[in-house]
Amino acid sequence: MHRRLFPRTLALVALVAAAATAGAPGATAEAPAPAVTRLHATIDAILADSRLAGAQASVVVVDTATGQTLYDRNGDRRLVPASNTKLLTSTAAMALLGPDHRFTTDVRSSGKRRAGLLAGDLYLRGGGDPTMLAKDYDALAAQVAAGGVRVVTGDLVADDTRYDRTRLGPDWTWDDEPYYYAAQVSALTVAPDTDYDAGTVIVHAAPGKAGAPPVITTTPATGYLRFDNRARTVAGGETSISFEREHGGNTVVVTGQIAVGDEPASDWVTVWEPTGYAADVFRAALRRHGVTVLGRTTVGTPAPTGAATLARHDSMPLAELMVPFLKLSNNGHAEVLTKEIGRVRSGSGTWSAGLTAISGYVAEAGMDTGTLRQRDGSGLSRRNLIPAGEFVDLLAAVRGQPWFDTWYAALPIAGEPERFVGGTLRSRMLGTPAAGNVHAKTGSLTGVSGLSGYATDADGRVLAFSILLNNYLASSVKGLEDQIAVALATYSETSGATARVAPAAEPDRTGAPDGLECSWVKPIAC
Repeated sequence: MHRRLFPRTLALVALVAAAATAGAPGATAEAPAPAVTRLHATIDAILADSRLAGAQASVVVVDTATGQTLYDRNGDRRLVPASNTKLLTSTAAMALLGPDHRFTTDVRSSGKRRAGLLAGDLYLRGGGDPTMLAKDYDALAAQVAAGGVRVVTGDLVADDTRYDRTRLGPDWTWDDEPYYYAAQVSALTVAPDTDYDAGTVIVHAAPGKAGAPPVITTTPATGYLRFDNRARTVAGGETSISFEREHGGNTVVVTGQIAVGDEPASDWVTVWEPTGYAADVFRAALRRHGVTVLGRTTVGTPAPTGAATLARHDSMPLAELMVPFLKLSNNGHAEVLTKEIGRVRSGSGTWSAGLTAISGYVAEAGMDTGTLRQRDGSGLSRRNLIPAGEFVDLLAAVRGQPWFDTWYAALPIAGEPERFVGGTLRSRMLGTPAAGNVHAKTGSLTGVSGLSGYATDADGRVLAFSILLNNYLASSVKGLEDQIAVALATYSETSGATARVAPAAEPDRTGAPDGLECSWVKPIAC
């Protein structure tokens, strides 16, 4: 495909004949003005930090109005982008599905109905909605009951056939599987709360009597999990409880101890086969509303063509879903959107179909897809490889889209304390000119960090930037990204000032599992 030229590329082409520049590592193709020279020096000094010794760094900054490249260090180098990958997935979803796109979950049957008896099977048909809560399944059950159904003679059939049955990304590591950020993907699933981590259950352990096991409950209430409770309640000491689901099933092993009088310990645990989880929650809701299903629960069979709709739930529009997706960097949303794009664009709800469509969109938007590789929607795969310069081309291009303002507002905003405003940047760049200014997507895996988005400089220009850092051994390099972002927020070609902020103290995250970004503690993951 012929690559469309966007501001960064156009600027470099136009400046090929310009005078040669000084040999600074971040020098651009034009003879730098004094302000740009100072910006180069500032960013070069930040990247010289000892935490990046032996590591790889790729940084590109572009003025989106003029296309001028203000800084380019290894901008064409392919690096692992972690959750910066979501920039491709989210923009493609807005363009290919549309801001008004919704996911529909419904209940259907082709059986005959008479005097409260439904002769046949009852189908719970999933439409991919990653925001379905237990209360939404309860509302579906209430609609079925309100329609007069009291007894279903057949089975409850969980229809998840909108997407394929490949539940996990092809390159995801096995030890991530129990964690909420690597939940299995299904067209029919449940989220335990309004973070919408579909395919997970929140497990709570409350103190029992001293010497006794803690009391285990779940949100939502479900019998889908089995617990091997090896933990103990202690009269004194610190609470330290661990929940880990065993591979290949839904047994959760609970270990550790909880002190008498302490608040319950809680954590998110993924389920094995979320379709069955959704069916379990729905069957319980039917019972509460007086509907009895005489048959068993089965999964994976499509509802018959022409089956009557007994109940229906539509999700929030995609424009609203962008907020929890991008603010909290929700991996499950990224993967559902990838499969949904494939289903809508080609009739195939698979990773390969979705990624093919995403690649086609970002190529049209100006990314050179011959220089990158995208293996999943979220960035959890370490085989994703994308140059910083390609991110900047995409960021510059999408500013002209009719949905841009909605998408831009959904990006995390530096230093804004509300979770659904600041998101994964809410505790970063506090008290600096970047706070309330920088809108950007964070990204982290062990040894991988990224920050890509927009900063408005001191002269009011919107700068697109991408910072990718790989192969470092330090516990965190987020502070270096923040220093660069602050330098961009204070950059001026009129005042002659470019700020350099002192490195911020950072928590020790040594050994944090891949995919758990920015903090050990959910809900600050990014």
